[in-house]
Amino acid sequence: MALVPCQVLRVAILLSYCSILCNYKAIEMPSHQTYGGSWKFLTFIDLVIQAVFFGICVLTDLSSLLTRGSGNQEQERQLKKLISLRDWMLAVLAFPVGVFVVAVFWIIYACDREMIYPKLLDNFIPGWLNHGMHTTVLPFILIEMRTSHHQYPSRSCGLTAICTFSVGYILWVCWVHHVTGMWVYPFLEHIGQGARIIFFGSTTILMNFLYLLGEVLNNYIWDTQKTAKLK
Repeated sequence: MALVPCQVLRVAILLSYCSILCNYKAIEMPSHQTYGGSWKFLTFIDLVIQAVFFGICVLTDLSSLLTRGSGNQEQERQLKKLISLRDWMLAVLAFPVGVFVVAVFWIIYACDREMIYPKLLDNFIPGWLNHGMHTTVLPFILIEMRTSHHQYPSRSCGLTAICTFSVGYILWVCWVHHVTGMWVYPFLEHIGQGARIIFFGSTTILMNFLYLLGEVLNNYIWDTQKTAKLK
């Protein structure tokens, strides 16, 4: 038996994301006042994705509790749709985007923090909030994957969806640069046009790889558990 029910964990994670978003939006930073506001940063978009995802998880748990034993077929159909939406969001957005943000941020930060998170930001963003945005995302999504089985969509549909998201965000970043003359991330200022194309292409490939990694990890966790139960 789990020490803490997964339903309680989801509520706690949802509340933590709401707190992080509220604290982040309350910060008076110059970049928040420029074109695109917070929405030009993938970190902020990821926080919204995670909050919406765990909100759907909590809603699914509540609906399951209310539907249990009711015998209402319409309610059961609606619950199945909610579960399908939850599973789709984890597969296509919450896992690949969340892991991408954590991995890419800390890799670039380790190489040269000024390229991704200038020291100046320490005057605005406390350390705990930085970790809330760029670190805890990974353990939270792994906890969710470990505690609940998620049905992945067909591989072609999933990869098409994550490619659409990746290309859409790249186009958004390019549009912000077109309007303001400045790149969203400082390191993009220091590399050439060809290197930027290679970087954008690489990020799309990485997103696709993370989608496949999530699918393999999900199957491994639940196939292992199924085998253990059979033994």
